[in-house]
Amino acid sequence: MKVKDRRSFIKDLGLLSAAAGLSSIVPLDVLAFPKKEFFTISLAEWSFHKALFAKKMTNLEFPTRAKKEFGINIVEYVSPFFGKKETDMAYLKELKTLTLNEGIENHLIMIDGEGQLGDTDEAARLKAVENHYKWVDAARFLGCKTIRVNAAGKGTADEVKTAAVAGLGKLAEYGKANKINIIVENHGGYSSDGKWLSDVMKQVDNPYCGTLPDFGNFRVSKDQIYDKYQGVAELVPFAKGISAKTYDFNDKGDETTIDFDHMFKIIKAAKWSGIVGIEYEGSTLSEEEGIRKTKVLLDRILKEY
Repeated sequence: MKVKDRRSFIKDLGLLSAAAGLSSIVPLDVLAFPKKEFFTISLAEWSFHKALFAKKMTNLEFPTRAKKEFGINIVEYVSPFFGKKETDMAYLKELKTLTLNEGIENHLIMIDGEGQLGDTDEAARLKAVENHYKWVDAARFLGCKTIRVNAAGKGTADEVKTAAVAGLGKLAEYGKANKINIIVENHGGYSSDGKWLSDVMKQVDNPYCGTLPDFGNFRVSKDQIYDKYQGVAELVPFAKGISAKTYDFNDKGDETTIDFDHMFKIIKAAKWSGIVGIEYEGSTLSEEEGIRKTKVLLDRILKEY
């Protein structure tokens, strides 16, 4: 063996010995593969919907408040609060610059009011699809990964399902071309039926189309509420985000209408990981206090799981 090769061999042997010694303290699999975080926390702008509708704050103020007041640096926007400036490049540049300077991640935009992607009228459905293109463009510019849409329509469950598959399929093609996910929230009507929406996902069969399971939106009709735990279990295999809806809390800090421990056991069992958005929608607490209590609850879940 040459002198240089011998020295390299001894050096390598020493490194292996050191690693072996360290493994007696810390398992080698932990050294080689750091534990992946179950989820990270974002803040959904809807948590401030009362203040925003009352003009007490603006869309441009939202990201900074999320970080400075709550320590959250991932944000989820809601389209109406852009004030129809989603194609205004000066406005988008201002928002992008602000978030870049503050180290804030623009995660997604929730889109409402752009037509029904499950409309059984083909022309109306195509118009709805095209109405969403500008939001895909805005999301891409802002550095978002995702837009949330709605799979609504009028007709029988099967008729709307067929239409939603067509509408989402076409929009997902545009999303894929721009590397933006198109995700559907259980948001009332057929979309709040976990089996129905999971069937839509299977039929669209596009890696850029997924779901945003919301813990609280499982009212299918005036007389029917879908089981929320079953619904989340059915939707989480397609999820590219989770919406942790909260309404009220008890003295222990638990949500009084949704069993968060049960929810996150379901999510963990599905081997899902990603971004979980705080979406406080209660009325007994201020929006700020509701956000804080939801974050405390999610922080506890993170420690336990």
